[in-house]
Amino acid sequence: MKILWAPWRMSYVKQAGKTSSKECFLCKAAKAPSSEDEKLFVLHRGKSAFIILNVYPYNTGHLMVAPYKHEPTLLELDDEEVLDIIRLLKLSLKALRKAYSPDAFNVGANIGKDAGAGVEEHFHIHVVPRWRGDTNFMPIISQTKVIPQALGETYKVLKSAIRELQYSTKDK
Repeated sequence: MKILWAPWRMSYVKQAGKTSSKECFLCKAAKAPSSEDEKLFVLHRGKSAFIILNVYPYNTGHLMVAPYKHEPTLLELDDEEVLDIIRLLKLSLKALRKAYSPDAFNVGANIGKDAGAGVEEHFHIHVVPRWRGDTNFMPIISQTKVIPQALGETYKVLKSAIRELQYSTKDK
């Protein structure tokens, strides 16, 4: 038998199925002071939206872009809010490319329960970096996905990439 050692996942196992509050986690992150960004995995705050790591990632770097407003679809957001989401989506793609050099991305939103939304009431867009061959025997045979980097480290890597991208944009 092979052993997959991932001790950092214990905190997830202990919390799985337990929610300390009924508040939407995206609203909680949106309302929190920036001093709590690292704890909540908020990577960047825009004018109307923010970038946050997915704490149940499909791949390393799996993040989400969400509006501050608690709305179920894009239809309830104004054009400026939608534009800010797209700007942050673009920043997310650049940061992931800079930090991890993925071969491709899955970008999408699940709107409504029947579309697979885990959080139906607060619109968000998933960004999942993909690498050639990232689907191997583990998810296919064992129905297990291996995430090779702890969320805290992923946060630091992407936060740094976003910072660098912002500085390089200001210089031009």
